[in-house]
Amino acid sequence: MENDKTYTAFAGQRLIASGNLKTTVLGAKEFQDGGENALILVFEDQSGGQIDFDLRGTPDEVLARLSSHPWFASSDAQTQVRTGPGRPKLGVQCREVSLLPRHWEWLEQQPGGISVALRKLVEESRKGGQGLHLARVAREAAGKFMWAMTGNLPNFEEASRVLYAKDYRGLEPLIRDWPEDIRKHVERLVAEAARLEQEASGGPRLHTDDV
Repeated sequence: MENDKTYTAFAGQRLIASGNLKTTVLGAKEFQDGGENALILVFEDQSGGQIDFDLRGTPDEVLARLSSHPWFASSDAQTQVRTGPGRPKLGVQCREVSLLPRHWEWLEQQPGGISVALRKLVEESRKGGQGLHLARVAREAAGKFMWAMTGNLPNFEEASRVLYAKDYRGLEPLIRDWPEDIRKHVERLVAEAARLEQEASGGPRLHTDDV
């Protein structure tokens, strides 16, 4: 099973695998088979979600079970295209729209007619908000990881506050004494959130070292 997301596995406070799904799961299995007694937690980097995997059996058996894993089955269902009346292959749906007369007048004057004008307005609005949405998701991913891995570490509450306040530079001194692998992973997630926010705002990119 392949997708474009990345994953990170921790055993206690130590990072043991990171990369695509196959690489991370096999890395976690290799660590478990090594006999070390440590709780393994696997995170999806883009959402911060924690995923449980069945690591029993051979590597091929572990990978074979991924196709029926409920986490990925639910994701696949969300990406399916819904069809409807009109142009079913494109999923076009016909619904009633209520507008004031001046709105209809403006739409009728647009090139391509009312339907084309409405679709363009929706797409322009989606593009404008998509960057901010992705930045918010990335920031929440960092927060979820911190909640799962750093709740008992010094300055956790203050670090969470400055994260959601987008005070990324203020985060650095608060997490400086955290275990190295955890700290670096938090910094990586935060750097991605900062990058997406800079792109969405149209400003200059914020270099990772600035976070």
